Amino acid sequence: MQIFDFHGYSLEAILFAAALLVTISVIASRISSRFGIPLLLVFLGIGMLAGSDGVGGIVFDNYRMAFAVGSACLALIVFDGGMSTSWSSVRPVLRRGISLSVLGTLFTGAATATFANLVLRMHWSDSILLGAIVSSTDAAAVFSLLRARSVSLQGTVKQTLEFEAASNDPIAIFLTVGVLLFISNPAAGVVEFSKLLVMQAGIGLAFGYLGGLGLRWVINNAGIEYEGLYGVLALGLVVGLFALTGLLGGSGFLAIYVAGIVLGNNEMLHKASISRFLDGIAWIAQIIVFLMLGLLSFPTRVFPVWKEGLLLAVFMMFIARPLAVFLAVPGRNILWRERVFISWVGLRGAAPVILATYPWSIHFPRAEYIFDLVFFVVISSVIAQGISIPWLAKTLQITVPLVKPRSIDFAAGILPAGFLNIEIHVSEDAAAAGQKVVDLELPAGVILTSVERGDRFLIPRGDTLIETGDRIFGLARQTNLDTLRDIFGKTEVLT
Repeated sequence: MQIFDFHGYSLEAILFAAALLVTISVIASRISSRFGIPLLLVFLGIGMLAGSDGVGGIVFDNYRMAFAVGSACLALIVFDGGMSTSWSSVRPVLRRGISLSVLGTLFTGAATATFANLVLRMHWSDSILLGAIVSSTDAAAVFSLLRARSVSLQGTVKQTLEFEAASNDPIAIFLTVGVLLFISNPAAGVVEFSKLLVMQAGIGLAFGYLGGLGLRWVINNAGIEYEGLYGVLALGLVVGLFALTGLLGGSGFLAIYVAGIVLGNNEMLHKASISRFLDGIAWIAQIIVFLMLGLLSFPTRVFPVWKEGLLLAVFMMFIARPLAVFLAVPGRNILWRERVFISWVGLRGAAPVILATYPWSIHFPRAEYIFDLVFFVVISSVIAQGISIPWLAKTLQITVPLVKPRSIDFAAGILPAGFLNIEIHVSEDAAAAGQKVVDLELPAGVILTSVERGDRFLIPRGDTLIETGDRIFGLARQTNLDTLRDIFGKTEVLT
């Protein structure tokens, strides 16, 4: 007897299909590492193949469900971005990063809206909404591609892109929600619209900072016996903060991003296991949202808008993004090679496609057309920009190898499993210079064993002051290398 029935499918059939899609997606992630194809494209492709126009034949056109699930998943992704933002590494590029995330997002949206109105002949309300939706970037895809090619960005480019991509999603969400509210209630006027934005930003920032401190206090004082439950506690607190901020009229996305930064840059009980748990949850959220958006897209409906979509994608890649980078970071504040690279990696990712489901929430009359157009632009951006990023980074000579071989012979078997011998040279502009070891907030799995300073060797302690020119030796995991370069500067693996 079939107790549960959903559109003719049993519960077992739905669970089997969901498990199969998630499993295939995880295994297919190897394609990204081997061939340099963005994970977003892999997951979306699997969703499209499983959809009604693909071989799977799964019919899914519930935009309201996509809006709800997509918002929840995006919230978890945004929080994870905040947790992984190292304050010590972004501090040197804070002004540039804020300018790119705020002004760059606004300029990109404004330029795109103008192009859509003048060239694509879209109505102004549609054009402004479209500009807000596609204004954010996705640097996570950029760094996964670079890691697949065993390269890392040098200088401050990496920190700049990481901060911009993690912080411009809340800005784009902010703009999209604001534009939709204005479209649904045009009588409100510019003053009311501005008040709403100020309230959303103010409550979001306040709840994010205070909520982050509150979450940390609860975690540190919960007194739970089982370590594994701390990650579940953190997840519940984060979702609760997101929902509460939204209920009180603030931006929940901004609040949890700020809370993520607060938690990620302060010590708390079982921080390593909590971070691993939340990172896994963020991966699940990404897979779910990409598969769902792939199912939601109908190739037979997307292809008819290829001309408009291609024009818009080319404009954004070659005009809107470079112009936004130039206006947001003018003059000689950035090297020309870095400017070219940052301009090209304005990759459109998951956020625009999720935001493209928002117009359905207010029954916007041209919601379907905007979704199809945004989907085509994202696919074009991922293919054209995503695949060319590693080549461009090497061509512009702004990369360093993730692992640099050394001609030093070490006895085999002396290192703990998974650890590497590292040598650090503290550069002049390093965030660590002048800081105590205890204040560096080194990632879990990093052990500093000795510091060579002139003709002296020191055993580093919590109160040891790091100085420019120090040569530091220690142990670290492969995944810690990028963070150590952000903190200290030149970091090499001794092999």
